[in-house]
Amino acid sequence: MTLQTIENDILALVEAFDGKIAYKLETDLGDTIGYHEEDLFQSASLIKIPMIIEGYRQSERKKIYLNQPVTIPSKAVTGGSGVLHALSNKVFLTVEDLLTLMITVSDNTATNMMMSLLGFEEINRCMKDLGLKNTILEREMQDFKALKEGRDNTITAEDAITCLKSIHTGDFLTKESQERILRVFDNQQLRDKLPSLMGKEVKVANKTGGIRGVSHDCAIIRLKSRTVYAAVLTENIKSEEESRQVISKIGKLIYDDMLAV
Repeated sequence: MTLQTIENDILALVEAFDGKIAYKLETDLGDTIGYHEEDLFQSASLIKIPMIIEGYRQSERKKIYLNQPVTIPSKAVTGGSGVLHALSNKVFLTVEDLLTLMITVSDNTATNMMMSLLGFEEINRCMKDLGLKNTILEREMQDFKALKEGRDNTITAEDAITCLKSIHTGDFLTKESQERILRVFDNQQLRDKLPSLMGKEVKVANKTGGIRGVSHDCAIIRLKSRTVYAAVLTENIKSEEESRQVISKIGKLIYDDMLAV
């Protein structure tokens, strides 16, 4: 497959979109197309992708242990997306459970606990080691005080693709860590964007992001022996539904192109 066959259709969607938008698509053979892929966006929950990479890297280095037990102190409970804020304070989890919840239901409490456990400096160092150019972690989830002070988390479509590729291929992590992370992404529960118009025969390992005025999705899309890495970022959006539909239609174009090969 060549992504150029769907580029004009994607650009038509992009040009009609009411808001800021960027995307990058790349096949496992290195074929790429993109639009403003190096432009800076609020990361929303996409910041959780380099975080899980650093989590498994620290487990490889024996700085943390995936099976180590954790409890959820009441002061750590955070609102927004996720489930931990709705559970009792007697819940018993492991570090790997927190990493899983951070991705599959985008749990903010699990995310903030992992920020504390892994360390802001270490997470940002991991981003540099990955080769991310414009991704930075500056605040916890739901930290509106930091936002008012001008501190935020940022990412680009280009950097999101770099993260996805490090999870699926390459040697940044061991093969075992890659497989465990990919299994987490395969169990993603939030599938109303890129995967929503795709058929069941395709495997989509994705992570969404969304806060007021911001809506993203990125994914590792696999069909038989073919793989496409996709990242679509939107900001300054007037309508969350319009953003969702544009991202979904881009996903459908990718899917149809993969089927046609």
